[in-house]
Amino acid sequence: MKVVIQRVKSSNVKINNKIYNEINKGLTILVGFRYDDNETDIDYIVKKIINLRIFDDEFGVMNKSIIDIKGEILSISQFTLYGDTKKGNRPSYINAMKGENAIILYDKFNEYLNKYVPTKTGIFGSDMLVSIENDGPITIIIDSKNKG
Repeated sequence: MKVVIQRVKSSNVKINNKIYNEINKGLTILVGFRYDDNETDIDYIVKKIINLRIFDDEFGVMNKSIIDIKGEILSISQFTLYGDTKKGNRPSYINAMKGENAIILYDKFNEYLNKYVPTKTGIFGSDMLVSIENDGPITIIIDSKNKG
């Protein structure tokens, strides 16, 4: 499981030219699932996300989590995070989980996040236009297969 986390001032997702969901201060998360991911990967990533100290404290030091600032999350499914470009110029998505299985994990991921932080989503498998006002910019990538 791989996530790209961006600290945002605001973010929204449009589907069919209409805003489907939007957040203010918080995190926009692009999430992709690998063919062998499971709930253990979700649990690891969610704990990392909710405890990640990337928001400024009163001294301007990144020392607060999304929970500390009472922020929101916009979660967007993105299988292209597993695009393999080792051969040629056309990415291979062979390592991405098939949609019928990935949607189950995506829903579970958002359910877990929502226990801690208000979490909004796009629509899995839809053509989406995501607007992100990246704050900082702060962007963190976490891969559950690279646990420390």
